[in-house]
Amino acid sequence: MTDITDDLTIDHHDTDTGGKYVAELKGKSATGYLEWEPRGENVRIATHTVVPRAIGGRGVAGELVKRLIADAREQGFKIVPQCSYVAAKFEKNPNWSDLLA
Repeated sequence: MTDITDDLTIDHHDTDTGGKYVAELKGKSATGYLEWEPRGENVRIATHTVVPRAIGGRGVAGELVKRLIADAREQGFKIVPQCSYVAAKFEKNPNWSDLLA
């Protein structure tokens, strides 16, 4: 079985209202994304996670959240999981609780 990370690229883009992680799956035109908005100096509110059906069911959304978590650890920001998907991932991963704002 092929690991999704072999065919997945996630890039971060700054936006006027915060940022957006964009996931591209090799050979597919559809992209998934996780959007966030800033709250203060070192807090990001995860507002939306969207993965279209064309690339759904492959773990793309989970990989987007993992990238957010990795960046939080590396860059030192906290997260408000406003998005229900991100909130559910936090509940399933209690070792991330130190990143909750």
